[in-house]
Amino acid sequence: MELLKRKIDKYLMEWKNNPEKKPLIIKGARQIGKTESIRKFARNNYKNVIEINFILQKQFKDIFDDGFEVDTIIKNISLKNPNLEFIPNETLIFFDELQDCINCATSLKAFREDGRYDVICSGSLMGINYNEIESNSVGNKEDYEMYSMDFEEFLWAKGYKEEQIENLYEHMKNLIPFSEIELSVMFDNFKEYMIIGGMPAIVNSFVKNNNYSGTLKMQKQIIQDYEEDITKYAGGLDQGKILNVYRKIPVFLGNENKKFQISKVENGARSREYIGTIDWLNNAGIINVCYCLEQPELPLGGNYNPDNYRIYFRDTGLLIGSLDEEAQDDLRYNKNFNTYKGAIYENIISDMLVKQGYKLYFYKNEKGTIEMDFFVRDKKSLIPIEVKANDGATVSLNNLIENKKYKDIEYGIKLGYKNIGFNGKFYTYPYFLTFLLKRLLKEKNN
Repeated sequence: MELLKRKIDKYLMEWKNNPEKKPLIIKGARQIGKTESIRKFARNNYKNVIEINFILQKQFKDIFDDGFEVDTIIKNISLKNPNLEFIPNETLIFFDELQDCINCATSLKAFREDGRYDVICSGSLMGINYNEIESNSVGNKEDYEMYSMDFEEFLWAKGYKEEQIENLYEHMKNLIPFSEIELSVMFDNFKEYMIIGGMPAIVNSFVKNNNYSGTLKMQKQIIQDYEEDITKYAGGLDQGKILNVYRKIPVFLGNENKKFQISKVENGARSREYIGTIDWLNNAGIINVCYCLEQPELPLGGNYNPDNYRIYFRDTGLLIGSLDEEAQDDLRYNKNFNTYKGAIYENIISDMLVKQGYKLYFYKNEKGTIEMDFFVRDKKSLIPIEVKANDGATVSLNNLIENKKYKDIEYGIKLGYKNIGFNGKFYTYPYFLTFLLKRLLKEKNN
C-alpha cells in the first residue's frame, strides 16, 4: 500500500524535536492508519526501531511483571528476542495495541524519567480500559487523537498540492466566488469523498484504481470488524445493547427529525438499561454525538440537554456502507445524495467539524418552528450552521440572526451546492470548504 500523507506526520516531527517530550499515546478507532503513520515516521527518523504488538505478540505481555524500571523492561524484551538492539537516544520503542496490555501504560513514567528512548504507544481504544490507561499514566504522556482521513488529506491523496489548498482558502477568506470549472471539479472530489469516506485502505484503493470497484465490500468489512470488536472489548457493558445502538444509527438518521431514542432501539427498551452504551461507542471513535442546545446562546458547554441528541457515524463511508443495495446503486451511479433525507450531508459535515476539534450541537425549539443543524462559535459570537441538501428557504437561519432575542448570534453560515457569497446576514460556502472553517474563524478574530 502506498503511504498516504497524513496530518499526524507533521505532529510526530514536532513531538520528536521537542526536548521536553513525554511518551506519546496515539488513540483512535480501528483501521484509520495509526500503525502505518507511526511506522513511516519511525523508519524515516530513527536508526533503530523496536515494535511490539500486544495482540500479535502475546509473549511480550509479561515484560512488565518484574517491575517498571526501564533496564528491567529492556532486559525482559531482550530475553524474548536477543536480536533486538537498544541504542540510547537513537531508538524508538513502539508499543502497538496498548489496550491489550494495561501494564504498559504504567511503565510510561519510568520511560519519561529515564529519557534514553523515545516511546510511542497506539491503540484502537475501543471503549476499553482507557480510563485505566489514563490513571496509570497520568502526567507522564502526551495524547494525540487520530481520525480517519479528512477532506484535505483526501485531496492530498489525489495529488493536490498545498498551494492549491491555499488557493481554496484565499477564495473563502476574501469571498471570491469560484469559476464554474473550479466549483464543478471540487464538488466532484467532495462527492467521491462522501461515498468512500476517509478510511486509508479504501481511499488508497479508490485513488489507485480510479473507480469505486471493491470499495463497498471494504466498507462492509470494516462495519463487520467493528461489530466483532464490540463483542470482544465491551467489557462489563452489555455487548448486545451496544450492537443494537450501532446497527440502528442509519435508521434514526433516515428519520425526519434524526433524534436518537433508546425506546425505539428495541421493543420495551429503557434508557437506564442502555446507560454507557453511547459513551462507549463515542470513546471507541465509532460515532459522533450531537446534543440539542437548551437555548441558542453561549456558552455551548453547559447549555445542552444530555438526553436529547443525534448520533452520526464518525466516518461517513461507514454510513454509506450500511445502506441497502438500492441506495448504494442510487449513490454510485446517479450521485443522488438526497436518498437519505439530507442525513448524508449532515453526517459528513458533523465529521468535518469534529476533525477540526469542534464539539457538536444542534437546536430545535419545542414548537419545531426553528431548527438548526450545527453551531460553532468565534471569539465573541455564536454561529448557526445550516446544511442544505437542496436549495430551500433558510427560514430558521434568518430567524436566529434577525430576532433580537438571540443576542449571541451576529451572523450565520449556510453550506450547500452553492458558490461563495454573503448577503449581509449569512455567509454561503460550498460544502467542500467546511474543513477550513476553524482556521477562517480563528484568523477572522485575530
